[in-house]
Amino acid sequence: MQPMLEPPELKKFSGTQRAAALMLALGKENGATIWQQLAIEEVKELSTTMAQLGRVPAPVVEHLLLMFSSEVSTISSLHGSFETTERLLDGILPDDKLKEVMEDIRGPSGRTMWDKLSNVSENVLAAFLKNEYPQTVAVILSKLRSEHCARVLGALPRDFAIDVIQRMLKMEQVQKDIIDEIENTLKNEFMSNLSRSQRRDPHEAMADVFNAFDRSTEEAILTALDAKAPDSAERIRALMFTFDDLANLLPAAIGTLVKNADKRQMALALKGAPEEMKQIFLAAMTERAAKMLREDMASMGPVRARECEEAQTGLVRLTKLLADRGEIVLVDPKADETMIF
Repeated sequence: MQPMLEPPELKKFSGTQRAAALMLALGKENGATIWQQLAIEEVKELSTTMAQLGRVPAPVVEHLLLMFSSEVSTISSLHGSFETTERLLDGILPDDKLKEVMEDIRGPSGRTMWDKLSNVSENVLAAFLKNEYPQTVAVILSKLRSEHCARVLGALPRDFAIDVIQRMLKMEQVQKDIIDEIENTLKNEFMSNLSRSQRRDPHEAMADVFNAFDRSTEEAILTALDAKAPDSAERIRALMFTFDDLANLLPAAIGTLVKNADKRQMALALKGAPEEMKQIFLAAMTERAAKMLREDMASMGPVRARECEEAQTGLVRLTKLLADRGEIVLVDPKADETMIF
């Protein structure tokens, strides 16, 4: 038997990634015995790697299986994700252990609850804690790293934060059963909800990528995607927020956008826009500002379409940034309700 040649792609995968790909290829039935022999920390490490694996080329899969067994038939590529990992482990691990593993790999990193909380955004954590009793919040914050504790306190309502600080100053030794109860509450009410909220539709992520493309690239790739995956292309289009969608903004939102936009970028973006779009922006300006914008557009002379598209993309990014800050509300033209980004 000739020595087995390694596919060049194999070098990109670490030892743990190779093990994760192999377990994914073996599947539930063939891999069950191996999973049952692993310690919980090994299961978590392998599961975390598997969930983040992404696409594994078919030559790598075949090579790993050939190393594991001499019998392998034609096999397609694999794709590791949270969902495939959970389906694989379901039935192999007891329900409580499976839940622990999936919560651990989906949620913030960290070995203990307090480590995990220190990796949660201060704004997200503060939004949860402001509805809890100040004494409970004082106990939780006392367990966090000092710099993260400071950021969370800064994100809490001022009076509430002062109340919490006073309780932290007077705090004595907290009994272990109280700590355990708080940990369980955080795990069941906060971390589980946080894990669910962090599952993002890949189409949403891809829509953000497409929003960053210039118009010609966007249209070319979407056209190609139409031929191979029409359902995905249609969903991405529905999720994209484009320059044309700015026409659906409320007048107050247009005013905020005008106030925050770079004046040259806005002039360049509107120079390549339909007259209706120009009028929407001009109507949100003072008479003097509108006149200056018209003069800026006229003084530019001929400009490349690509430059106009790049400026329009910049305005879209600014719009989403303002929406993220809560300064404007975006309106979905495909629905009868507003959507907050």
